[in-house]
Amino acid sequence: MKKFWMLLGCGLMGIGFANAQNEEPPYVPETDKAVIQKLDEWQDWKFGLIMHWGPYAQWGVVESWSICPEDEGWTQRKPAGIPYYDYLKKYEALGKSFNPVHFNPEKWAKAAKDAGMKYLVFTTKHHDGFCMFDTKQTDYKVTAPDGAFSKNPRANIAKEVFEAFRQEGIHAGAYFSKPDWHTDSYWWNYFPPRDRNVNYDVKKYPERWNQFKQYTYNQIEELMTGYGKLDILWLDGGWVRPLKQQSKESLSWSQTAPQDQDIDMGKITAMARSHQPGLIVVDRSVHGPYENYRTPEQQIPEKPLSYPWETCMTMGNSWSYVPDDKYKSVTTIIHNLVDIVAKGGNYLLNVGPGPDGELHEAAYTTMKGIGEWMHINGEAIYGTRAVAPYKDGKVCFTRKKDGSVYAIYLLDQNEKVPAVITFKGLTPAKGARLQLLGTTVKLMWKTTAAGVEIKIPETIQQKGFQHAVAIRISSVEKMLI
Repeated sequence: MKKFWMLLGCGLMGIGFANAQNEEPPYVPETDKAVIQKLDEWQDWKFGLIMHWGPYAQWGVVESWSICPEDEGWTQRKPAGIPYYDYLKKYEALGKSFNPVHFNPEKWAKAAKDAGMKYLVFTTKHHDGFCMFDTKQTDYKVTAPDGAFSKNPRANIAKEVFEAFRQEGIHAGAYFSKPDWHTDSYWWNYFPPRDRNVNYDVKKYPERWNQFKQYTYNQIEELMTGYGKLDILWLDGGWVRPLKQQSKESLSWSQTAPQDQDIDMGKITAMARSHQPGLIVVDRSVHGPYENYRTPEQQIPEKPLSYPWETCMTMGNSWSYVPDDKYKSVTTIIHNLVDIVAKGGNYLLNVGPGPDGELHEAAYTTMKGIGEWMHINGEAIYGTRAVAPYKDGKVCFTRKKDGSVYAIYLLDQNEKVPAVITFKGLTPAKGARLQLLGTTVKLMWKTTAAGVEIKIPETIQQKGFQHAVAIRISSVEKMLI
């Protein structure tokens, strides 16, 4: 915030431009029919996996950010006090020693499938510029000849991951960082980096910026042509955007005058879709025609949103691997999933592999627990849309396209299914059949001053259901969509 007002005080932008930043631009609907269809399918998938992984896992530090001299509190370096360029040299050398000898993407894919995840977003390149795919644009990659893992037959990690997940029927998406802190056409070594942004004047050195644009275009084209069917291009680093699209938030990320970091998303998107028809493009936080859905990070909106959206959130506390990460409980994750889906969103859950290529055992046990619940209750999640009132107390609602509705009761840790479940806002139609998923018993219900009361037989209460229970209502009297 203080950076934003400092820029205003220096007169670096007009009043009209500044005022425009205070309003969030509206969502821009897609016009490509193939993309519209893919977005509708994506909204049916509901639950996905994102994986942050790179050489930084060897140190158990946050991905990329420790090399960004932007905020000392966020980018702590180890050991403390090490000079920046000494640290950068050690950090970049991690690419050579990265050797995930237990890399087994089939194991990850099976765990994700068993958890009920329908799509994957894998980090092909984070902001530090290290490529987890066999790019021809740089040697700063996992397949570089001097890399410890380069002789492994599975060295082209992104390709192996995408293929393994597709084999399990999971849709593949590529995370790609628009900024690249390694390439000399973004962080030019003639100048020191000042913050996360390009470190030279793009107007003064337009040829260098054009080199960066071409570098970015070429890498994305490699991913679109050499890595099989991809459904999503998930672009991070939203400060790389045209000047006219700068927002109050993105301006706060710059310690100097904002620059026109336009990489020509129109050209990139047209190229990508020429190779991958129907590709969903997510230019994160850059509200416009190339942000097919929005991605609130580590948070769940209070109310349903009027456009396609996805909460991306960590399964533990960190996006990348740390040795002692603490994982959210299965109950917490399922409650998040139900809350998100009831509000019309998707849930993209992150896990970070370790330096040897393995996940924490807690990641596997957590996914197993999620899968056990989804095996019984998945029909209340997949292929659903939001329906008002969305939530009433501990009951969330979802709807199928056939008009059936699910009332999902959120159980507290160790709570038994109550004898009566009550909610307001929806009323079953006359003759509707109510059934708790995982059972075959027809449930009795009535309307009272308190709302709809559904009686749960004692035999069901004693079954030991955990996390949440879903009641299918075959039809309702009226439904606000």
